[in-house]
Amino acid sequence: MTPPPGWYRDPSAPHLERWWDGTAWTDHRRAPQAPVPPAPFAPHQAGPGQPTGPGDGSGRARAVALTVAGAVLVGAIGTGAFVLGRDDGGDGGTGGGTRAATAPATGTSAPPVTPPTSAPPSSAPPSADDPAVVVDQLNGITLPLPDGWIRPQEAADPDLVMSTDGTYDCPGDPGLCRHGRVFSRTATSTDATTPKALAESDIATVADEAYDEDRLGRRPFGGLVSHRVVGSGQIAVAGRAGYYVRWRVTTEKGPGGYVQSLAFPSSAGTGAPVLVRFVFDAGPDGPPLSVMDRITRGIRPVGDADTGGGVGSSIGPGS
Repeated sequence: MTPPPGWYRDPSAPHLERWWDGTAWTDHRRAPQAPVPPAPFAPHQAGPGQPTGPGDGSGRARAVALTVAGAVLVGAIGTGAFVLGRDDGGDGGTGGGTRAATAPATGTSAPPVTPPTSAPPSSAPPSADDPAVVVDQLNGITLPLPDGWIRPQEAADPDLVMSTDGTYDCPGDPGLCRHGRVFSRTATSTDATTPKALAESDIATVADEAYDEDRLGRRPFGGLVSHRVVGSGQIAVAGRAGYYVRWRVTTEKGPGGYVQSLAFPSSAGTGAPVLVRFVFDAGPDGPPLSVMDRITRGIRPVGDADTGGGVGSSIGPGS
């Protein structure tokens, strides 16, 4: 029987705790919340380079190795002091004899090592002034800001969190368009109860507002002609189970584009569902879809820089 999912002492770093999902170690780590004994041994078939489980004994072996290394170090310090005392002797300029050692080993042991009580530096909450991320405090997430993208300065849509730099004349109704935009909002007034249902019901709204008729009643691309699904499925977002739907849309004017709706539970407040919407123009001037994937993988909870996600990522604690 394998141990149940939970936080256990990390075999590769005994001063930290690591999340065991019931079958394998995940990448989620944290500073110990309280003294926790090591988990009981649990046989587990490990993959290449994978620890065998919460109780694989590597922590005890590391502790023994550190104890032996400490004893050898103390002995080496004492021996070195004695040898240096003799070598520093000679006649000392006074003629004749050899001086005795003046600094014999005291036999005192090295001070104990105190485990860190705070999270690793990489887990420090990102600053709102950090040029590499955008912080959405309301929904408790941060998003990576790609090169060449900017934070909104004067945007008609309060949910806009980033866009490509520069504008161009929309091919339909007069106005200025941007090649890429990302929005983040709390999902409210919806009957959807799962991330899958929420993303599937939201994607049409994203497509209509981006490429059919905007909130000002304009048709910047002449209207939406058709769409096809190019991707969908479960995905880990900020360590939680989410779902995404991606469409390729065709417009009356211009090259069309790609829209994506990403839904997942928030790690802040009441855990209300969060929607992250992506709007990328198609064609040679539009952002590559790899940027959409990179932003999705880089979404983090505020204050936890190590908990990411992406297609195929295991779902962490709190899912």
